Amino acid sequence: MKKVGILGGGQLGRMLLQTAANYPVETYLMENDANAPAAHLCKHFIKGDITDFNAVYEFGKSLDVVTIEIENVNVEALEKLAEEGIQVIPHPSALRIIKDKIKQKQYYKHNQIPTPEFVITHSKKELQNHVSFLPAVHKIGNGGYDGKGVQVIKTEKDIEKGFDAPAVLEKMVVIKKEISIIIAVSKNGQTAIYPPVDMMFDPILNLLTYQICPAALDESVFYKAEAIAISAVKNLNSSGIFAVEMFTDAEGNVWLNEIAPRVHNSGHHSIEGNYCSQFDMLWRILLDYPLGNTDVIMPSALVNLVGDEGFQGAAEYIGLNEVLAMDNIFVHLYGKQQTKPGRKMGHVTIISKDKQELLYKANQIKNTLFVRSK
Repeated sequence: MKKVGILGGGQLGRMLLQTAANYPVETYLMENDANAPAAHLCKHFIKGDITDFNAVYEFGKSLDVVTIEIENVNVEALEKLAEEGIQVIPHPSALRIIKDKIKQKQYYKHNQIPTPEFVITHSKKELQNHVSFLPAVHKIGNGGYDGKGVQVIKTEKDIEKGFDAPAVLEKMVVIKKEISIIIAVSKNGQTAIYPPVDMMFDPILNLLTYQICPAALDESVFYKAEAIAISAVKNLNSSGIFAVEMFTDAEGNVWLNEIAPRVHNSGHHSIEGNYCSQFDMLWRILLDYPLGNTDVIMPSALVNLVGDEGFQGAAEYIGLNEVLAMDNIFVHLYGKQQTKPGRKMGHVTIISKDKQELLYKANQIKNTLFVRSK
């Protein structure tokens, strides 16, 4: 039985471990918080700092495979583990590119992958040199996650919102649609591609609010998006699950926004909506099983549950009974004891053959189920 370690104990680790119960695997997890959402679901819990070299190295050196549920891990330790023969998925070289938005954008440019024009800045003061480049989006190089580390800078007056650290200043594109494609890559380089999803974001929190699968795309846009996603992932030369986030413009161009080298929020609907979920797929990759079937069972919508503005403390779910009484609704709560504004606390998946019903129920859930504090 293989020993597989997961770095990080949030909701992604939780859903990954829920699926692990179906496989012959001995699971290990490292996280600083013994009450993290995934902590109680693993066979072996190790309390430790996933950004610390020694902690990550000691955690991984006796395992067969190590994977991640968040990019903010110690890559140097993963590189040493890989050198010593431990399988690290995704490969540390891919993780080193992706976890730094500056390296990530340079990687797109080097591989001629369509991405919005950008410049690199090293300080907030430097932004003054690029006023003619505005409007643009400022993205911090390291440490951004779940909408944090992104600032829209439309005019010179907004420069104060920028980051006083190495960052990417990306030319703003007039977006028609935001889409995501999840791609699975096996250890021998085979790929399985999930149908694209339409994503709608909260303009304040920069968080995914809800999404529809499959995305409504013109055929030419669909093929462009798929080709870009495949190229972006293949050039990383790594196995694993990758979420490729893109956007389209009114002219039918497709631009790569960013890649996540792990299971992703935009793939949660696959638990009920696809024959093989993204979590099941990752276990197949980690354990050397054949890739699964990514086809849609039925169209789906996903609604993120985030902590309501103005509430912080012990979490309470208002309207949960009403939502659970609806047909074809699947509620996933992440087991987080404390809520705060904008914190991801769960998601709800809706399945239906009727797109209007998906939209109606997504809106109904957004106006029925709230995460507040007691």
